[in-house]
Amino acid sequence: MQKDIATPVRTKEIMEKYGFSFKKSLGQNFLIDPNILRNITEHAGLTKETGVIEIGPGIGALTEHLARVAKKVVAYEIDQRLLPILADTLSPYDNVKIIHGDILKADIHQMIEHEFADVKEVMVVANLPYYVTTPIILKLLEEKLPIGGIVVMLQKEVGDRIAAKPGTKEYGSLSIAIQYYTTAETVMIVPKSVFIPQPKVDSAVIRMLLRERPAVSVKDEPFFFQVAKMAFAQRRKTLMNNLTSGLPNGKERKSDIAHVLELAGIEPSRRGETLSMNEFAALSDALFPLFGDSE
Repeated sequence: MQKDIATPVRTKEIMEKYGFSFKKSLGQNFLIDPNILRNITEHAGLTKETGVIEIGPGIGALTEHLARVAKKVVAYEIDQRLLPILADTLSPYDNVKIIHGDILKADIHQMIEHEFADVKEVMVVANLPYYVTTPIILKLLEEKLPIGGIVVMLQKEVGDRIAAKPGTKEYGSLSIAIQYYTTAETVMIVPKSVFIPQPKVDSAVIRMLLRERPAVSVKDEPFFFQVAKMAFAQRRKTLMNNLTSGLPNGKERKSDIAHVLELAGIEPSRRGETLSMNEFAALSDALFPLFGDSE
């Protein structure tokens, strides 16, 4: 079997060979522990029938582990300097395709149709650059891609927010947005010491498996997410105060908001973090006829 890329010695060799230096602006941190990569791959439940989308392959450390167990891997890399390195490090694997481009601008539907016509399931598995973690995950979910799930390594603090339950300080509009589409759990904590350069914080691996249908049924999805955002706009404020500030002409329509909260069976003095997903659904559905169409 091919010698692992993700060891301190091999990573340094590759970087020296190509004179590669890390770009802080791209959030580049390379993993140097093959065991962690094996674990990530296992948590993703890949088989020879799986197609994998990877984001930010770096020098190919995770990519090679994915290529060993999946049918095909398509990886998006934004940094042009890494393309010749990947062509070299991944040359033993004929089931890998590297796309030079920004995942946030990519037409992923089209790519899946084109590259994964003969796979049973598509999974996203990646060590995400910290600075764009949330936009990437939300794009993957909001575009309603035909994927089974997303297993990603990200900043531990963001992972805590994604998997958070109501009533905790981590719970917020991001928890709601992601748990609306998926069941999310932390499957691994990864210490900062296994990266070069070493980041300032520990990482977590989060597994988000797509639900067959969203966690709750709502009249209008964008409005539901908007209400959740408003509820957490200022965490110390009550729901009533946040809605009054956030809804169009909210201050003049305070009595309407109070009436809606009563209809939804929610105390105006509660804070956003105490509301369950079902309560947010009831609240946004009750607010929608009054505030949903006004911009």
